[in-house]
Amino acid sequence: MADNKEGLKRNAWMRIEDKELDQVFDFNEGYIDFLSRVKTEREAVDYIVKLARLKGFTDIDKINQLEAGQKLIITEKGKICALLVMGNRPLEEGINMVASHLDSPRLDLKARPVYEADGVTLLKTHYYGGIKKYQWVSIPLALHGVVVKKDGQKINVCIGEKDSDIVFTIADLLPHLGKEQMEKKASEVVSGEALNALAGSMPLREEENDSIKKYFMQLLKESYNIEEDDFTSAELQLVPAYAAREVGLDRSMVGAYGQDDRVSAYTSLQAILEVEKPERTALCLFVDKEEIGSTGNTGLQSLLIENIMAEILHKAGEHDYFMLRKCLAASYALSADVNAAIDPNYPEVFEKMNCSFLSNGVVLTKYTGSRGKAESNDANPEYLGAIRALFDNHNVVWQVGELGKV
Repeated sequence: MADNKEGLKRNAWMRIEDKELDQVFDFNEGYIDFLSRVKTEREAVDYIVKLARLKGFTDIDKINQLEAGQKLIITEKGKICALLVMGNRPLEEGINMVASHLDSPRLDLKARPVYEADGVTLLKTHYYGGIKKYQWVSIPLALHGVVVKKDGQKINVCIGEKDSDIVFTIADLLPHLGKEQMEKKASEVVSGEALNALAGSMPLREEENDSIKKYFMQLLKESYNIEEDDFTSAELQLVPAYAAREVGLDRSMVGAYGQDDRVSAYTSLQAILEVEKPERTALCLFVDKEEIGSTGNTGLQSLLIENIMAEILHKAGEHDYFMLRKCLAASYALSADVNAAIDPNYPEVFEKMNCSFLSNGVVLTKYTGSRGKAESNDANPEYLGAIRALFDNHNVVWQVGELGKV
């Protein structure tokens, strides 16, 4: 009982005034709409840029000279985006940055995905990011992405999100035949190569060989002008085909695909849209490829941040490489990502004194990593002290939290 009373003291719902409740639920409506509309990093960038332009942000290519209060957009490859509000202080004194990622675990179609077997057409996939493979069977899946043809034409694809759309699915083994399957480890119940999505079962009547596959490709050609070879230069993803929903009779939670890490992307987006003329330049960075190690030229392991800062300094008339390094060294950054609140169904994987709790506010995580803090970024206590003061001075509800036991 004592623990419960102490928990209620920290619970954000207990600290919200009645007049603020409507604002909370209004904000949540926008968040739910965002999660329902945006299922890929490309769709997220399109959403962010469209909203930013409505709020007075301008593409940096259209700006010749920088001044305090300017609101700028930088995009790269359709999958990363930076929103900046120029500050009063010189760039060499550093900027304030919040970075979140737009990608989420999913099933990517392979370069040669379409095949026919035993009376059905299927799509071969390669899973992306950390998933529990058994969770992806027997659910409706939507196909999102882009196909680029040899002449450079770009075709956007979204099948399965409208009520009138078809969906795809991955068939599971029925319980009557699943005795051996049920004896396997959870990681082996469904293999990666078994994540093949059902795509059709009707044949093209005038064809004898691969007639079901050919009918599928004919429909794809008629609807999207996509031919089989075009999959080679495509980025197509199968994702859960359902909208975000409120969870609980009190509507206090949200259930949706992609909240890792679009919850951070959406909240930081809404924050920077309200920034007017900060002391230090504010940068909100939305990136790709975090789920697979932040690799590639759209992930944070690349020179992405350096290139963005170099472009800003160039617009400010600074072309010295040392100035770029000085600006970065003086900057502050927060990596905005999700943590795990303690789950009463699985308390054994949490260390209760240092884990986070649902409704107890923003989680401040000093370090991640595994075992002996392997591959961790361990934040300096001086920086954490400044963040604590910032939160407390502005009545931000926050808590500390590690991601499970050591």
